[in-house]
Amino acid sequence: MGMRFTKMHGLGNDFVVVSAPHLPEGAGEIARQVCDRHFGVGADGLVYLLPSEKGDFRMRILNTDGSEAEQCGNAVRCVAKYYFERISGARRELSVETGAGLQRVWLKTEARQVKEVRVDMGEPVLESRRIPVDVAEDRVVNHPVEAGGEHFRFTAVSMGNPHAVLFVDDAAEYPVERIGPLLEAHPLFPNKTNVEFVTVRSEDELDMRVWERGVGQTLACGTGACASAVAAALNGKTGRTVLVHLKGGDLKIEWNETDNRVYMTGPAETVFEGDWTGNR
Repeated sequence: MGMRFTKMHGLGNDFVVVSAPHLPEGAGEIARQVCDRHFGVGADGLVYLLPSEKGDFRMRILNTDGSEAEQCGNAVRCVAKYYFERISGARRELSVETGAGLQRVWLKTEARQVKEVRVDMGEPVLESRRIPVDVAEDRVVNHPVEAGGEHFRFTAVSMGNPHAVLFVDDAAEYPVERIGPLLEAHPLFPNKTNVEFVTVRSEDELDMRVWERGVGQTLACGTGACASAVAAALNGKTGRTVLVHLKGGDLKIEWNETDNRVYMTGPAETVFEGDWTGNR
């Protein structure tokens, strides 16, 4: 079970990144052990960089509970940096295969180091049956939901993975750790959901905290920032280009009106390398 890894993060959303010829047997259990912050390396997810017949490489993401995520905006920035600095060293435009499809990535580099990554996150999915959300309406915008005896309103968006976006008065003080789990596993969401708690600062700025499906509260979520920007525009709260302030830092999100695609721009950092032996 031993493996060489690189610890990376995107705005504090941290990952153990492994380049491998294939996904190993028991990858979910490996993720649970590796991501444990007391007995393992410690991370929000274990990310495998694998060969691909469709793109430059394939990314597969295992959450801390061993489940697999379709997509992760912060992880794709990290693996793009890893690929350029350790494998390719040349091309600054990449194509990454994910569980949500192919993604185009553009790298801003300096002295052969990646300083910033822009990602084409694709078109947002708004149809309830495709997100999925178990409601009669085709689109879920400002929709009521009851959980734990409390009433909320949410807007549902998929960025390759499901999101429920709630607009709140003060995201910084909101009880994310109490409300997040209630909504993540709510019966309305057949595949569970990520939950974003968003405060609108202005027509081009948002504050956001996130409860990630299968992980818990994290410092940042790239797909969540994209979903929040789309939800804010759908609710008439902002324009289509916003700066999203997360606990770990800022992401620039653009929901392009011409091609209907969402573009995310932000950093990725390498923390350290090591060898994991598989012993606990």
